[in-house]
This record gives sequence, C-alpha cells and structure tokens, in this order.
Amino acid sequence: MINVPNLWDAEVAVTSSQAKKLIESQFPELIPADIKILDYGFDNTVMVVNNDWVFRFPRREIAVRLLKTEGVLLPLLDESGPDLQIPVPAYYGKPSSLYKWPFLGYRFVKGTIPSESSGVMREGESAIKLARFLKKLHGTTVAGAEKHGVPYDELSRLDVVKRHPILEKNMEEIKDLNLFHPMEKLERFLQNLPSKALPEELTLVHGDLHFKNIVVDKEGTLSGVLDWGDVHLGHRAIDLNLIYSFLTPKGRTQFLKEYGEVGEEELDYARFKAVYTNVVLLLYGYHESQPHTVVEAQQSLKLALT
Repeated sequence: MINVPNLWDAEVAVTSSQAKKLIESQFPELIPADIKILDYGFDNTVMVVNNDWVFRFPRREIAVRLLKTEGVLLPLLDESGPDLQIPVPAYYGKPSSLYKWPFLGYRFVKGTIPSESSGVMREGESAIKLARFLKKLHGTTVAGAEKHGVPYDELSRLDVVKRHPILEKNMEEIKDLNLFHPMEKLERFLQNLPSKALPEELTLVHGDLHFKNIVVDKEGTLSGVLDWGDVHLGHRAIDLNLIYSFLTPKGRTQFLKEYGEVGEEELDYARFKAVYTNVVLLLYGYHESQPHTVVEAQQSLKLALT
C-alpha cells in the first residue's frame, strides 16, 4: 500500500534549537534568543522569540516565494492604516548552510486565536472590523499588487469541479471517524455545490482566512489577521469565506451592510470555500492531535452550514 503524504506534511521542519542558531547568527541584537514554537501550519513553522517577535520558517518550497512577497507587501499595507493588526516584517533572514530558505521575523500581533480564547464575539464590532479591513484590502489596485510581485491564484481555490472529489473523500473520512455529528447537513451541501460562473473580477486577497489565521482580543473581538503566506490576486470570495465560518448570520448581515454589495454567486462560492477549508482543518486537527483545532473546526463547519 502506498502512503500518500498529507497536505500539511513538511519538506523541512525547523526545530527550536536550529531556529535559535539561525536567529542568533544573523540578528545578534536578539541574543540570547528565547525560542518557543507557537504553531505550525501547512506552509510555515511559527516561533515566538523573546516574547516580542514572531518568526516564520517555510516548511515547503512553495511557501518561499510567497514569504518574499510578504516581506515587501505587508509594510505597504501597514502604511494604509488597516482596521486590524497585521504582522509587519522587521527581520529578514537569509539562506545559509544551516537552513536553505529565507525566513522572516515580525512584530508580535497581540491576541489569541479563537480556538484558544475563552470567548469569541462573532458579530457586532468583529463583523464591522472585518468588513472595513477587507473592503480596504480588496480595494488595492491589481497593478499596484503586481508591481510588488504578488502572484495570481495558481491553486484554483474556487474550482468546484477540481475540488469536489477531494471534499467528498475528506467527508467520507470525517464520517468514518465520527468527527462531525450533523453529517447529514454536510452531505446535503455536497449535493448542492455552486455551479454558476463567477464574475471575473480579481483583487488583492489574503487567500487563507480561517480561525488559525486570525486573533481576538481579551473581549473576544476580532483584532488581527496572521499568516499572509497565501496572499495573491484572486477572487474576493476566497476571503469572504470567513463571514460564513466565523460570523453568525446576524454578523454576516452587519458585515455586508458595512462592506457593500456582494452577488449571490459570490456568496455561494464563499460558503463553499468555508466548508472546504474547515473540513481540511478538522482532519488536520485530528491527525495532528490538536483537540482545540478539532473543536473550532467543528464549530466553523456548523456556522458555514447555517
């Protein structure tokens, strides 16, 4: 039997001791570097340094080019005064004999990811902040983004035909593992996936908005957006998925009133992206033994199907 690697398996996994050597050799002002692994995503290992900085080390080669784009783009986005905190790079690590890829160190974005927060506000101020943030981001000119090396959507993130069999396979595994109880809703959704063509309107998008890439403050209000490794020029429905997986129905209404008009087809594809992403995150949390991720993915799926 052939073992098929998981989507999140690393090509290169940096340890905390390796990170310490890399950081101290290139940034002596951070000596002694106190290193703690904060999280690891599909593309990057994330570490906190001296409780003030967050360093991200690519786990896969595909993430390297996008990390370079982040290094240029995020400081420019920060200049526009975003309504939510974003991680602005301050340290630009170079490839070396210790590690073959570049890496970045960012100012720490204060907050807690929803899966580890004692309470989360899913409407009201959270909805308004998200709407203002995305309205500004999606208002960036395509030409301006291209100038700074932002790629186009090379992964066909909203291609339902391409992703349908993957979603179906993942849903079968979730059912076998008994990971999602209102399974009949998920199965009905699979039978009614969007099929109408989306308007061909491209804009700058974060590209990977979900509960592991956002933080909330002490009151549970949305306060920051993390991990810009998937930033690209694509359809805004990719980002709008978060209104289904994070906000309540009331919060979605509040969001759209602030954000502006969005077509029904766009919303259908946004919901599809929300379901697809959180199905993957549910399996990821299970296989990586992250119970908080499992619980939050279950919650996000329930919201997306509401």
